[in-house]
Amino acid sequence: MTIQRSRPFGQKYAFVVVAVVFLALLASAGMRATPGVLMLPLGRAFGWSRDDISSAAAVGILLYGLMGPFAAALMQRFGIKRVLLTALAVMALAAASSALMSRPWHLLLTWGVLSGAGTGCVAVVLGAGAPVVGRWFSTHRGLMMGLLTASTATGTLIFLPGLAAIAQYFGWRPVVLTIAAVCALLLPLVLWLMPERPSDIGLTRYGASSHEPVEAGAPAGNLFMLTLGTLQRASKRGVFWLLFATFFVCGFTTNGLIGTHFIALCGDHGIPEVRAAGVLAMMGVCDLIGTTASGWLTDRFDPRKLLFVYYGLRGLSLMYLPYSDFSLYSLSLFGVFYGLDWIATVPPTLRLTTEAFGERDAPVVFGWVVAGHQVGAATAAFMAGVLRVQLGSYLTPFVIAGATGVVAAFLALRIRRRAEQVPLAVAGESV
Repeated sequence: MTIQRSRPFGQKYAFVVVAVVFLALLASAGMRATPGVLMLPLGRAFGWSRDDISSAAAVGILLYGLMGPFAAALMQRFGIKRVLLTALAVMALAAASSALMSRPWHLLLTWGVLSGAGTGCVAVVLGAGAPVVGRWFSTHRGLMMGLLTASTATGTLIFLPGLAAIAQYFGWRPVVLTIAAVCALLLPLVLWLMPERPSDIGLTRYGASSHEPVEAGAPAGNLFMLTLGTLQRASKRGVFWLLFATFFVCGFTTNGLIGTHFIALCGDHGIPEVRAAGVLAMMGVCDLIGTTASGWLTDRFDPRKLLFVYYGLRGLSLMYLPYSDFSLYSLSLFGVFYGLDWIATVPPTLRLTTEAFGERDAPVVFGWVVAGHQVGAATAAFMAGVLRVQLGSYLTPFVIAGATGVVAAFLALRIRRRAEQVPLAVAGESV
């Protein structure tokens, strides 16, 4: 292997890579959150109904999840850097071209198909999965997974208040052009600062010895058949379906419902977009703390018990919200309580996936688990939009989502752990 120009900081250069990936995940999170900001402005500009707009958002969320396992396989075959650069270019194209939209199908194409495909390649698989954390870190993996996963919350924190203010005072087009500019500006940063692997710059993983063996190459065979084959083998084990089901609920109760409909829900109670986005930003701050702490806790405690607490508290908070008075106090209470738990489920879910399927297969398996997350999110985004139009209220979808959170809490306790990592090739036994 040809060694590229050396970089500063020695093994600590791994933290530079984490910073670059954090920014890419942040931009992806901002893009996925944008349909929630656009819902009211597009309705005013074109007269589109909320179910039209939420349907496009649901397609984007669904593709975001379905791209996950294939993105993991693409990264193994072609490299993280190439996939990341391509994804950012697609995201920039999708956002910029949407400035010309005038029909609902334009929204579906740009913020549904293209946005979903692009952000799906920069998804949780990139940040929380082994492609980055496993490649660059031998120690502190839980903490790094928590930090990178929390970038979703940070994206909400940074983008939503500003985008909501732009939408309120200048209209929706400057919003999509802002997202396009952010994605485009990240392209040279990734190209310059992100080596493919530590050995490319003469390093080993952070915390590893200097005699660490060379990382295995990409798996041989047809890329898509390998990905589907991994799903086929994983689906024969009960632990996969428990992880899939709980993560389905995770998506159902987070970006599908709150991420897409929270600003519109607040609008139903006379709260302007900027103030509602401010509450989401507060959730982002809390989740940055909560998810990073969840990574630290995952290194020390039973991840199943952590998931029980996370899903249970999330379910109760969602059932509380529609019955609150939507005052500053009640929204702040919900924002803190819910925000600490927004995606704190990712580090323990990834650890359970890695324990069950081994480090070699875990990235692709976790990609399929993430697909379950986004199927749940797409279901919630579509369901809440339809029920809001049919019933004139968000009460029913929020109560349903809260109930699923409580169910997921008990499902998490049924996940059996393995003392050693078991590759899928010998995983025909039941779990």
